[in-house]
Amino acid sequence: MARLAQTAGLTDVQQEILSTVRDFVDKEIIPVATELEHRDEYPQAIVDGLRELGLFGLMIPEEYGGLGESLLTYALCVEEIARGWMSVSGIINTHFIVAYMLKQHGTQEQKDHFLPRMAAGDIRGAFSMSEPALGSDVSAITSKAVRDGDEYVLTGQKMWLTNGGTSSLVAVLVRSDEGHPEGTAPHKSMTTFLVEKEPGFGEVRPGLTIPGKIDKMGYKGVDTTELIMDGLRIPADRVLGGATGRGFYQMMDGVEVGRVNVAARGCGVAQRAFELGVRYAQQRHTFGKPIAQHQAIQFKLAEMATKVEAAHAMMVNAARKKDSGERNDLEAGMAKYLASEYCKEVVEDAFRIHGGYGFSKEYEIERLYREAPMLLIGEGTAEIQKMIIGRRLLEEYRFQG
Repeated sequence: MARLAQTAGLTDVQQEILSTVRDFVDKEIIPVATELEHRDEYPQAIVDGLRELGLFGLMIPEEYGGLGESLLTYALCVEEIARGWMSVSGIINTHFIVAYMLKQHGTQEQKDHFLPRMAAGDIRGAFSMSEPALGSDVSAITSKAVRDGDEYVLTGQKMWLTNGGTSSLVAVLVRSDEGHPEGTAPHKSMTTFLVEKEPGFGEVRPGLTIPGKIDKMGYKGVDTTELIMDGLRIPADRVLGGATGRGFYQMMDGVEVGRVNVAARGCGVAQRAFELGVRYAQQRHTFGKPIAQHQAIQFKLAEMATKVEAAHAMMVNAARKKDSGERNDLEAGMAKYLASEYCKEVVEDAFRIHGGYGFSKEYEIERLYREAPMLLIGEGTAEIQKMIIGRRLLEEYRFQG
């Protein structure tokens, strides 16, 4: 099983971290994941275990109590966790996007206030861009913030908030017209606010309501919610970075990290699907021999393994590009697009190998079959990735005629 998706050039520390996470996944996640998923139960014991391992502070600098590791290390850990249960990787992803945005764009006071408690897992992060009517069109955001003395008053409805109930800090993108005259480009009049709240559902602070969990086809266990702001008052010092109008760029920077994460999740789920498929193919007999000895199944396994390997390589490349400080929207878009599409295909092939048993909830592949589609739309659909890739390619290969 260890032959696929190996990563060259890792340090001893990275290898030790990954080995620890892999052992945790095999012992603490895989044995209980399907049962918890069928009950749509939040994996509190698993989350507590990840907290003890220090994973909530994996990318947070050491000066704030974190491990100060790279995006590559984080992505490889996510890959391992998603191999066990994709929902658990989602719990970590939004936390890290907020921590990354704080590290890159926050004021010193904001970093000092939030990052140490985020590293310890005492504060759990979530972020929110989408709204019920806009989908991928971020420029169409209607939620707004109006200045009132030393505070802002936020009003609007946000959608698809991962960790909406369990989080205690939400980075929320809204429109703020203060200092941005009429006619300003939409993306230049957006601001990210750091909203602190109590975990739970209902009115979690005055003016802020988390209605409840959205019932989903897959990606269960993790809470996905709406967020309703009605006169929510936020101090001006909770504007990320201390200045309005920068929210779109801050969020897009965070989403690049998120896209590497989604690619890593796709790699992890695809790896697990391959493991299940290749194991079942050697156990199931037809016509007097294991189905793995039939050429049609061998071809399918060969295609699955190749896709796992290709997706992993692109994910690693995107993470290393971001770690180098270079622009990586092209690589992140390609990795997210390829890994999510290949994940869907590998899971479906493993499902087909299982035959009728793949349709039974007793078999793990049934869960993966419902989880894989989320990756096709999370952090931007395939169509959005293609737009990003196409535009960047035209920048790189501009024809001088």
